[in-house]
Amino acid sequence: MQTAESSEKPGPEVVGSSSSSSSSSPTAATMQQSTRTEMRPVKYHYADSFWCTYLISVFAASIAETVTYPLDLTKTRLQIQGEAAAVSGAIKKLKYRGMLATATGIIREEGPLKLWQGVTPALYRHIVYSGVRIVTYDKLRKKLRNGNNDFALWQSALAGVGAGGLAQWLASPADLVKVHIQMEGKRRLMGMEPRVHGAAHAFREIVSRGGITGLWKGSVPNVQRAALVNLGDLTTYDTVKRFVMKKTGLPDCHLVHIISSICAGLVAATMGTPADVVKTRVMNQPTDLNGKGLLYKGSLDCLQQTIGKEGFFALYKGFLPVWIRMAPWSLTFWLSFEQIRTSLGAGGY
Repeated sequence: MQTAESSEKPGPEVVGSSSSSSSSSPTAATMQQSTRTEMRPVKYHYADSFWCTYLISVFAASIAETVTYPLDLTKTRLQIQGEAAAVSGAIKKLKYRGMLATATGIIREEGPLKLWQGVTPALYRHIVYSGVRIVTYDKLRKKLRNGNNDFALWQSALAGVGAGGLAQWLASPADLVKVHIQMEGKRRLMGMEPRVHGAAHAFREIVSRGGITGLWKGSVPNVQRAALVNLGDLTTYDTVKRFVMKKTGLPDCHLVHIISSICAGLVAATMGTPADVVKTRVMNQPTDLNGKGLLYKGSLDCLQQTIGKEGFFALYKGFLPVWIRMAPWSLTFWLSFEQIRTSLGAGGY
């Protein structure tokens, strides 16, 4: 009996031990779960915070801008070269060039480093433009989703247009300075007196001629262009990325980023080039002492004159370098942006 009792004793002890363990186990499990939740809150990770996302987007945009800037300069020169037709007899007829001829002409006539003329204000622009557009799109996307996983195309389009328009309006002064500097080499080759000698000088000249509001000359077509470009870029990237991952089962990886960014660059270039041509011409036109444009009354007048004197496809002048630039720009930006976020432990964008 004693043996039986003693043999039965371990049972309760084990049960008691188990009971004790199980009584402490929920607490330990809860603490572990709580710790895990606190350690890996993808939604609240510091890399997902407003300022970290802002800084990452500016850094990624600066990389993309520096790499692809020569194509932007070539594109701007192509868009301007037919503008002489708007002022009959003002200057001799210009020789039309294609993308490659324009780029090689800049290297031969002005020097290879001139392909990066105006890159400084372009980088200044991205401190405002890229940071604002990414964080604004992210905020609008979360607001429109309202906690749901599904994100309708119209919601993505609305977020893209709003983010792009706001970002470009804030960054318009830097964009105006960039365009003025980009065209200085061409003006000097044509024997015209230089207007500016650097970013700071361009800024002062614009303000002295048109006041503070003069910094937003061409902002209307600029904002229109940015809204269309970001409708193409942000909306396409977001939509294609989710579509590819859903249909193929691929994880959030480089291949998905590459496919999405290439599609985004093509759509953005197609939608944004006409507005980009108008924006460039309005911003580059000479002004009187009051800062009023001498060639165009506004973006609509520029659109009508361009089509009337040069034909509809003049609106797609510079499309090839725009697309060739936007594809690698978008690719470089999104790969850099996603990679930096991943390295910091943030979730996929």
